[in-house]
Amino acid sequence: MNGVSGRMGYRQHLVRSILAIREQGGVLLSDGSRVQVEPLLVGRSEPKLAEIAHRHGIEHWTTDFDAALSDPRWDVYADFLVTSARVPALRRAIAAGKAVYTEKPTAETLDDALDLARAARDAGVKNGVVHDKLFLPGLRKLRRVLASGALGRVLSVRGEFGYWVFEGDWQAAQRPSWNYRAEDGGGIVVDMFPHWNYVMEDLFGRVESVSARAVTHIPERVDEHGDRYRATADDAAYGIFDLAGGITAQINSSWAVRVDRDELVEFQVDGTEGSAVAGLFGCRVQHRSTTPKPVWNPDIRDENDYRAGWQEVPDNEVFENGFKVQWEQFVRHVVEDAPHPYDLLSGARGVALAEAGLRSNREGRRIDLPDLRLGDGAAPSLQADDTRVTA
Repeated sequence: MNGVSGRMGYRQHLVRSILAIREQGGVLLSDGSRVQVEPLLVGRSEPKLAEIAHRHGIEHWTTDFDAALSDPRWDVYADFLVTSARVPALRRAIAAGKAVYTEKPTAETLDDALDLARAARDAGVKNGVVHDKLFLPGLRKLRRVLASGALGRVLSVRGEFGYWVFEGDWQAAQRPSWNYRAEDGGGIVVDMFPHWNYVMEDLFGRVESVSARAVTHIPERVDEHGDRYRATADDAAYGIFDLAGGITAQINSSWAVRVDRDELVEFQVDGTEGSAVAGLFGCRVQHRSTTPKPVWNPDIRDENDYRAGWQEVPDNEVFENGFKVQWEQFVRHVVEDAPHPYDLLSGARGVALAEAGLRSNREGRRIDLPDLRLGDGAAPSLQADDTRVTA
């Protein structure tokens, strides 16, 4: 596990996933047996690794990345590094024959992302990319609603994501300073558009084109050492996405917005038979038969309680931490070849959307996306031409 001293690597992947799996006795396999997990912590700071290992009773840690890769005891390389360091580390792990599991974006450019997918295919190593939003309770409830047909034909999707990240002067920032430096791989487009790609792709349809505006609202921030620095990366992005089947999606992403909604991310899905609003945990629906009939009259106060006309979707199941659930899915994929569709090619599609979004912002026009997809057959190949990249 490379990068566990970082916020995401430590909290979500080490503590709430791998250690939680270890404490429950391992991952349950299809035959009823269990396979246990054992972490090896890798990083550059010996004191940090030693402290984390001591705190959680972890036996193995090292600052020698090459030694870890050459050790046959370790089956999976997991990457939680900053984006700019990810590609070379993943390439070395693939070359060492390790299965790889990585945060996204998988690379800073589409070319590098596709090279990783090719390398993993050629090496015959199993690979996975974190798609954590799909495992959120709210989106799993939304998937249930969509599968039931209760919304009819989906017309549009509206997404709102974000919160105010403090500038770091009179209150400490909630995000690391590299997030706001483009030269270090920062920016909300490269961070969030890969998420939005797999959410839209999995729930509604492939993203066919994007029109985006990326903005740096806060031009100067204060870093972890109290030093002022110039923000060179976008901290807000406003995107319109054309999806397969004629669905239009509009998603606003911002680290410079104050929250006036129930959750930090919400998606409203409108269809011919009904609508749904899903967040991290909750999901509400309104059927066409219970939809009120508003009348626009700005001269009279509207006394309708529109929120009261929505029905909460019940849990009906236990929702575990989404990162942990996907880790278990990937372990089953490695151990018993269980399905895991979220691979490096899927990650490359997210990078493609981020790249297209930034290009749209630069050129001020809508950008069509290449059709990055898995073809038929057990051993697909990647091929590129002027309009399409397929696998």
